[in-house]
Amino acid sequence: MSAIQGKVVAITGASSGIGEAAARLLASRGAQVVLGARREDRLEKLAAEIAADGGTAIYQKLDVTKREQMEAFVRTACDRFGRIDVLLNNAGIMPLSPLESLKVEEWDRMIDVNVRGVLYGIAAGLPVMKKQGYGHFVNIASIGAYSVTPSATVYCATKYAVRAISDGLRKEVGSDIRVTQVSPGVTESELADSITDEGARQFMKEYRRISIPASSIAQAILFAIEQPPEVDVNEIIVRPTASAV
Repeated sequence: MSAIQGKVVAITGASSGIGEAAARLLASRGAQVVLGARREDRLEKLAAEIAADGGTAIYQKLDVTKREQMEAFVRTACDRFGRIDVLLNNAGIMPLSPLESLKVEEWDRMIDVNVRGVLYGIAAGLPVMKKQGYGHFVNIASIGAYSVTPSATVYCATKYAVRAISDGLRKEVGSDIRVTQVSPGVTESELADSITDEGARQFMKEYRRISIPASSIAQAILFAIEQPPEVDVNEIIVRPTASAV
């Protein structure tokens, strides 16, 4: 029997990329997945495909920048399955641009999704996990949480924040709740689609030539979740073998 058989795993940003790959993999190993994202049509399709493959999945439209929606998302998981074992804070955006481009609205959006979204996930999930006496937060950061590259300054700042939040949460919650930060290197996803700056878009096009599939990150997430309760995997960095940074 899989070590995650029957676990209830709520996933934000589940409509594509790492979130979708994680949902498929975890469901295939017996987890009961709760899918959240803004694109409800994609969630519906994904849940149906998981069910067709013998898995268990429900979905709910979710904007992680809306605290009330995040609370409702976690409540749905608890109402349906009676608990929440894992909250995967995966939703994120990456509209890169040099600071001098002054794309302030894009900065604000990154802060809202990448930082507030994670905090709202913690705010919704932590009281439930404390009451249960167990739980696991898995927060998706980036290699951008360790070094800053030109045009990615604000994005990296948000991922440094996720790193700090994850470390602080781990130190505060004690031994009952596990906290894992997964930091992907360049990975196949739709993140680059949000880049409006032409220079940053061309740079990312070249940078992503060595990208690894989202399923590789899903495997890292699975590894952290399937560890026995006394093992807390705190940080995982996953890079393409060909990556220098």
